[in-house]
Amino acid sequence: MTLVFFVTRALLFPQHELPIPTGPYAVATVRFTYTDENRIEVFARGGQKRKVNLTVWHPQPTGGPETFPLVVSSHGGLGLETANESLYLELASHGFVVFAIGHPHHALWTRDADGRITFVNREYFRALQRENARSDREQSLAYYREWMAVRTGDINLVLDSILRETDGDADGVYGLVDVRRIAVIGHSLGGSAALAMPRLRDDISAVIALEAPFLYDIVGVADGEFVWLEQAYSTPVLNIYSDSSWDHLSEWPQYGRNAAWLAEPPAAAINLHLPGAGHFSLTDLVLVSPLLVRLLEGEASGRNGAAYLQAVNQACREFLVRQLGRSEE
Repeated sequence: MTLVFFVTRALLFPQHELPIPTGPYAVATVRFTYTDENRIEVFARGGQKRKVNLTVWHPQPTGGPETFPLVVSSHGGLGLETANESLYLELASHGFVVFAIGHPHHALWTRDADGRITFVNREYFRALQRENARSDREQSLAYYREWMAVRTGDINLVLDSILRETDGDADGVYGLVDVRRIAVIGHSLGGSAALAMPRLRDDISAVIALEAPFLYDIVGVADGEFVWLEQAYSTPVLNIYSDSSWDHLSEWPQYGRNAAWLAEPPAAAINLHLPGAGHFSLTDLVLVSPLLVRLLEGEASGRNGAAYLQAVNQACREFLVRQLGRSEE
């Protein structure tokens, strides 16, 4: 049994290395746990306040005082705050401060500042498996509202906490942040939350969604179809799609706005299809467990996993440089 365990582990999680960051800055990391005094944890009894865990990747200044654009990231439906670590390392090496959220009870697991691990909530996990917008749009909308409330609440907590810390003479990593230049990014469900943020606040300068539907923009169901928010979307957005969704956007009800954007994209929107791989190849899982990615996606990738991930990271970096610029000395 011991041999079988180690062989299975080696096949599922072979040794791997993340792509080497290409930017001029050395990168450091730090972890935080924030407590939201305005929200009760809906996944636990006892009335305790909601806590949110974060890992931060930041550039190490090479000389005098420097400030850097801020990027806040939300992982996928069952992801981890490190799910796109290669992207965060790449961005930090080019002069961005990245706060990646580990959403407790939505993450597969996440560890707080005291070392306590919180695993995914069973009911949430089951809801992810049950949700089917083709067969029950009313139930799907109810799920979307629950999920978006958790995710956007967490992102707001992080952004507001950073703003408080940087109000005045901030020390440590907060002293590196330029809160005038903020981007939000996410994969899958996290990308849906990222797309929601410009609807909720006016300090978001750019959004990156890695294969994510506009769930927050679904405001109702009428005659069996989703009703969409009519308000224009003016924040620059980079939507990246893999082969998993590109040819199916018009077929999936929750991707209705995405499909409309392919036909008539807003002036500030970019729709980018990166062919040759699937949904999970947009994250580091393609390096952490190529076999698992193949099992989840149902077929072998047409591209090398590392090369595909580097293409994703490059597209994200170039978009953020265009929208937010680089560090300011």
